[in-house]
Amino acid sequence: MPKTKLYNMEGAAIGEVELSEGLFAAPINVAAMHLVVRSYLAAQRQGTQKAKTRGEVRGGGRKIYRQKGTGNARHHGNRAPQFRHGGVVFAPTPRDYFIAVPKKVRRLAFRSAMTSRLNDGDIIVVDELSLKEGKTKLMAQVLKALKAEHKALVVLPEPDVNVVRATANLAEARTIYVNTLNVYEVLNAGKLVITKAALEKAEEVYQ
Repeated sequence: MPKTKLYNMEGAAIGEVELSEGLFAAPINVAAMHLVVRSYLAAQRQGTQKAKTRGEVRGGGRKIYRQKGTGNARHHGNRAPQFRHGGVVFAPTPRDYFIAVPKKVRRLAFRSAMTSRLNDGDIIVVDELSLKEGKTKLMAQVLKALKAEHKALVVLPEPDVNVVRATANLAEARTIYVNTLNVYEVLNAGKLVITKAALEKAEEVYQ
């Protein structure tokens, strides 16, 4: 069974915590992680881009000059793509960028991501995270003590107003709740600072 150090808010190791084999000792499937990340990023796109084709732009309809005898190329209307105010060739239209991913693949990707980050030493388990005030300075001190100042992702088991508020003004840190944790966030973070309670919650779902 995999183990990792357990830290307190001062950055001192106070013991070890056993981790779920199903979540932190899974085979790493790069293809599954790639597909899930693609699906996540595609879902962030609005898909509202639109441009008008030559059949949708206003104007035109009248032949601009006679077919023969002018020495110019043959044209019908003046809304063809080569003209000013003309339509767009292969104009983009609103579309859905949704990429379907089976539930088994999503779970496999999440296990792979967590295992990969643990193997790289990028998961920091803290016994608890509690601040008396929602002050940015306090949270910055905690992250510095844990050596997680760069792109820290703080994983909480449930909403904590002081921790969320204290982290909000830190450019290199953000908070997330364990029930919204996903493969992209796990792989994109520099360090994952996860509380022991959040870890237990994640293991209940993904073990």
